[in-house]
Amino acid sequence: MNARPAPQTLAQKLLARASGRTQVGVGVGEIVNCRVDLAMFHDSSGPRRLKPMLEELGASIWDPSRVVLVMDHYVPAQDEDSRRIVRIARDWAAEQRLPHVYDSIGICHVVLPQQGHLKPGMFCVGGDSHSPTGGAFGTYMFGIGATEMLGVVVTGELWVRVPKTLRMWWDGALAPGLTAKDMMLHLIGRFGMNGADYQAVEFAGPAVRALSMPERMTLANLSAEMGAQTGLIAPDDTTLEWLRGVGVQDASAEGWRTDEDVPEGPALQTLRLDASALEPQVAAPHSPANTHGVGALAGVDVQVAYIGACTGAKIDDLRAAAQVLRGQRVALGVRLMVAPASLRDQAQAEDEGVMRVLREAGAELLPTACGACSGYGGSIPEGANVIATTARNFKGRMGSATAQVYLASPYTVAASALRGRITDPREVMA
Repeated sequence: MNARPAPQTLAQKLLARASGRTQVGVGVGEIVNCRVDLAMFHDSSGPRRLKPMLEELGASIWDPSRVVLVMDHYVPAQDEDSRRIVRIARDWAAEQRLPHVYDSIGICHVVLPQQGHLKPGMFCVGGDSHSPTGGAFGTYMFGIGATEMLGVVVTGELWVRVPKTLRMWWDGALAPGLTAKDMMLHLIGRFGMNGADYQAVEFAGPAVRALSMPERMTLANLSAEMGAQTGLIAPDDTTLEWLRGVGVQDASAEGWRTDEDVPEGPALQTLRLDASALEPQVAAPHSPANTHGVGALAGVDVQVAYIGACTGAKIDDLRAAAQVLRGQRVALGVRLMVAPASLRDQAQAEDEGVMRVLREAGAELLPTACGACSGYGGSIPEGANVIATTARNFKGRMGSATAQVYLASPYTVAASALRGRITDPREVMA
């Protein structure tokens, strides 16, 4: 009879499964070779970089069925350079006969789970720094560069150093007008952009269990801004119900959680936080770590309000903005831009009347793509004060080198658009 391995964190269990070490487990700091269940890349990070390297090596993809390509960064193509990049991606996908190509239907981190590619227990990599989004589903997922991705698509394997787990245990409940974005901006402001350097950040506690899957995706996504290796949430009935809704019928949450008897120490550190004490958060230029309670920045004029990106334009985010703006018009001189995270989210928002509310409030609808979040599209004017639901506000990140970008939740962005200045959404919500 096999002995039970020492108590393991969720991160350890996922890496033990990927490395074929389920029976014995893996130890923090140990380097293990993992079999990759799925590799995702997009038009910017994928074919234009991988194609020439594969040709130079004379190598081929280890398993095209395990590769997902999403066109989201340079679509819709607006200039010759972007047309060239997208053309390379489309032609290469056809040459390789890739079965999973999603062209201009949304942002990769949102499209991937919505198309049923993720489930608990998987080990996945992405050609984008916000790939930890997959951790919301109990999937071990993180971003890698082009050279590492080359190794993955040729061999189907990747070595990983088993990380320590930093568990963020959230007690209490979020007040109306607050979201997972506020939770993460608070954490990034408190711990800094390298505060979880190469650790697995696990989100747990009653406030996390109460979150919807779109909100959990925001938590996992933004673990990248803390320098984490991955961000994880133990799957539960909420996870399985959401996955069934996108056609994943064989997912199981059984066993995919940190063992209760893992001691605090080398493998696990737990920090307790109170969601009920949180106020809306805003990150001032030019770093997500430059975060303050909304009261410290209230009154700063804004000319642009942007509701978009993988951290701020999923269905729950669109609903939040509509809750603030219903029956209202944005302030004179404010440009409100809405770029839904995916066509699926946009269609659901249309069915619910959410998009109608946003349009009647004065919103300009943009394509379901990364758009201004990645500096593409030229929609952010020079010198503007921008409040956005995006993940990063580095100087020039949204295209304009002179724009001053503030990060906030969709509630706070919508409230600020309504008044023309940074505003606590609780002041304007019914």
